Amino acid sequence: MFNLDEQRDSENLSQEAKMDKKVVIIMGSKSDLPWAEKIVAALDKLGVESVLRVASAHKVPLKCYELIKEYERDDMVFITIAGRSNALSGFTDAQTYCPVIACPPYSDKFGGADIYSSLRMPSGVAPMVVLEPDGAALAAAKILGLANKRIQERVKEYQNTARETLVNDDQEISRR
Repeated sequence: MFNLDEQRDSENLSQEAKMDKKVVIIMGSKSDLPWAEKIVAALDKLGVESVLRVASAHKVPLKCYELIKEYERDDMVFITIAGRSNALSGFTDAQTYCPVIACPPYSDKFGGADIYSSLRMPSGVAPMVVLEPDGAALAAAKILGLANKRIQERVKEYQNTARETLVNDDQEISRR
């Protein structure tokens, strides 16, 4: 027998599955892969899929542009990883209406001063900057969670677990 409630539930699940968005991680070069893998691991814990791509805004700007436009159609969140002169984050942000999170890898070479290329952007260009891979993943999940309740629930669970850990740590230390 046909059950209208079951059909509605099925349609809602189908619509929510369509809303499952991936995070597109664009690296300036393959040497950024270890940093990207940390972001992917954090996204995996939050149940968010990701795609890894390599495209330098300096060396292959047309390829970079094409990648951005390819994924932009699906309203993705972009995380960019580029050190030294981070043109990738600003370039990506300037080409899309989608959120862009810059997560540049730390480098000792310049005493950390290369971070300025991620922080100082021209007017009309505004990528968010999150320095830790786990934080970049969490920020992306929070953005996606605005339209996807399942992701939002995972973010809440993650935050609750972090709070519980601190409360337990405090109780353990205060007993000493």
